[in-house]
Amino acid sequence: MVYDSNTKNRIKRVEGQLRGILKMMDEEKECKEVVTQLSAVRSAIDRAIAVIVSSNLEQCIRDAVETGEETSNYIDEAVKLLVKSR
Repeated sequence: MVYDSNTKNRIKRVEGQLRGILKMMDEEKECKEVVTQLSAVRSAIDRAIAVIVSSNLEQCIRDAVETGEETSNYIDEAVKLLVKSR
């Protein structure tokens, strides 16, 4: 699968957020602030997972339709990936 620059940028933002959280911990910020930022990272990762899975699913279905292949197995696999990520 080819990952576009938007998807890579999402992951880079998460990386920056994590570094910010480590800095907050070094600065002994309040628990509530750290947990809030961790929750934001979790949400960003969940969105990145959804984007990656949906992009992959779209490409797999396009390829399958072109070759006359059944597509339901790709949908099942995508759902399993999303469930597993939670």
